[in-house]
Amino acid sequence: MRTIEFRALMRALAVGIGALALAGPSQATGDKAAYDRAVATAKGTYEAARARCDALKDNAKDICVAQAKAARTKTEANAEATYKGTPKAREKAVHDAAEADYKVAREQCDDRSGNDKDVCIKVAKATLARAKADAKVTRVANDARADADKDKREADYKVAAQKCEAMTGDAKSACVKNAKAKYGM
Repeated sequence: MRTIEFRALMRALAVGIGALALAGPSQATGDKAAYDRAVATAKGTYEAARARCDALKDNAKDICVAQAKAARTKTEANAEATYKGTPKAREKAVHDAAEADYKVAREQCDDRSGNDKDVCIKVAKATLARAKADAKVTRVANDARADADKDKREADYKVAAQKCEAMTGDAKSACVKNAKAKYGM
């Protein structure tokens, strides 16, 4: 039963990490005030969660603290990714979230022993590796898509500019101007 519950938890964490990578920004890119608010909120939430952990003992307390830290890390990483607004920053946020979830999973594995604990740790490591790989693939694919879009626009602009060559005077100037505006050149 515990192994099934743990696997379900790991799948849920992987889905959550993937959603973080694809999530739309909740604040405007470059909005420093929103970033600062998110970091302050993360700190306050962490401190409140950390205080609730003090009532627990042994590994339950360790798991609680790891979960509180993970929530703070995810909020801060997401805020930074949104603030920076770059594919690399979004990838880093996914990596940070995956690392935080991995630390929680490792703490949860401490309640186990023998082969069950070894399997638990392997599952946690595999989930971490999968999340990082998925984040990299997403960034690389988005970069390739952006490059391809740029190449297409340039090719379309060249065609439109070539069509303008048959014109003269003001008509030619207007045609070139329209082509540049249309294809962002």
